[in-house]
Amino acid sequence: MLPAEAAKEFVRFCEENPAACPLLAVGKKGDPRLPELGADLDVRTDLPGYMLYRDGVATPAEHLMAAWRKDMVAVAIGCWFGAEAALARAGIRMRHVELGIQGPLFRTWIPAVPAGRFSGNLVVSMRPFAQEDVRRVSFITGRLPRSHGAPIHRGHAAHLGILDIGKPDWGEVLLPEPGEESLFWACGLTALTALEASGLPYYATHAPGCMLVTDLPEG
Repeated sequence: MLPAEAAKEFVRFCEENPAACPLLAVGKKGDPRLPELGADLDVRTDLPGYMLYRDGVATPAEHLMAAWRKDMVAVAIGCWFGAEAALARAGIRMRHVELGIQGPLFRTWIPAVPAGRFSGNLVVSMRPFAQEDVRRVSFITGRLPRSHGAPIHRGHAAHLGILDIGKPDWGEVLLPEPGEESLFWACGLTALTALEASGLPYYATHAPGCMLVTDLPEG
């Protein structure tokens, strides 16, 4: 959720980096509703938690009723969590789900495609899967572009510029066990890091792990 004067550039950044920032909906100026995602959805109240950014300082918030401005535009980006039900139906083990964690997320050295004031490097999420499941995981997630699609890399993290997968930039440590392989997906935090680097004085996002639940079916 950001001022309208920057929203077009931000939407273009998402369009230029669709694996990391799959666009689900873009609201109208000043309108907190996203009818494409839910008839009664209100982005000011319907997330479990928010982060409000003023001049580069982030403050947690329970809602955005007082913080919402008439020039704000809501932009909804897909999340990898939308792929989990499909993987579960296929009987694929997801250790991060068993542990009740999100898993690790990393900055890479791969540049995102810039758009106006928005630029930065790609952020990825990592989850380990049994080696015999890797092909199926890639196929299933590849059919879910709204949830970042197929993994962009498998195996050695150093190829992405990640020197130590035991030290994630966000999330929790989740190291592959014997017989598992690390899979890496483009992540929506790419958009957040671009927002943070843009110098934009006022915007809001979901708090970590506090995603917007829509009426869209997974897939």
